[in-house]
Amino acid sequence: MKCRVCRGPAVIDVRRHNANFCKQHFLRLCRDQTAKTIKQFSMLSEGERILVAVSGGKDSLAIWDILIELGYEVDGFYLGLGIGDYSDTSAEYAQRFAKERGLTLHTKDLLRDHGFDVPNGSRAAKRAPCSACGLSKRHCFDEAARLGAYDALVTGHNLDDEAAVLMGNVLHWQTEYLGRQLPVLAAQHGFPRKVKPLVRLTERDTAAYCLLRGLDYLVDECPIAAGNKHLSYKAALNDIERDSPGAKHAFYFRFLDQAADRFATAQPEDGAEVVAPVSPCTNCGAPCSNEVCAFCSLTMRATEAVPIEMGATRRRKVSP
Repeated sequence: MKCRVCRGPAVIDVRRHNANFCKQHFLRLCRDQTAKTIKQFSMLSEGERILVAVSGGKDSLAIWDILIELGYEVDGFYLGLGIGDYSDTSAEYAQRFAKERGLTLHTKDLLRDHGFDVPNGSRAAKRAPCSACGLSKRHCFDEAARLGAYDALVTGHNLDDEAAVLMGNVLHWQTEYLGRQLPVLAAQHGFPRKVKPLVRLTERDTAAYCLLRGLDYLVDECPIAAGNKHLSYKAALNDIERDSPGAKHAFYFRFLDQAADRFATAQPEDGAEVVAPVSPCTNCGAPCSNEVCAFCSLTMRATEAVPIEMGATRRRKVSP
């Protein structure tokens, strides 16, 4: 197996490109594909202040590393979700990556700063864990970018992620979400510009990138994500990809080229939080369409006093 570029020994095959690559040229492929995406969608400009959402996993560490290699100045932001050992370990990987490279990593913790964690808070608020997690991350990432005066917020969503979300939105014809299924969401209503530079790379690509670059990352999947429909969509798309290499890329990018603009008029903020007119949340100041934003509503429900029966005495317990 020889590298398509230099004809030296290859270390990985990329079937959608019908090519094999050595270490040097695979790493260059990942950087070139990311740079191509940034340019094609006008994601980032020289001199901008950039914040990347970091989880300690392969995608977020890969995009942080690639952006640094491409010459951008990028800070990181890590949110502790309180998911047991999983969150503790993910924080260690994110902190180690930043420390070893002298990079700035801002941190926030849901339990410490807001009084609840995802597992207990979602139960108290009667909300699915992935829903509570996604809402919390969106709010805290947006807040960090807004308060830190960053020009753009970068996330590590890859091609597998976007194709799976697209499949779910198409299967259920969720047109309002199809309108936001874009690699770039422009800054508006007080929200920062959000960009996804990894949409040309797959999970396998980012894992191989981290391995070849010597980047340690959290391999384990989130323990409370079991049963998430997007995992089954990913599995279905992987089956299709095995028989038809390049299918995921064609599915997503042809949607962008041929259909995305047809849904542009239906674009609520993720979680259906923002619909014009927009005003500041009376509690935290975040832009929202109600008096109190969805995250603050979740926080109040997750931390409110809960009555507990103890024998004949009725007492109240406050969630941590």
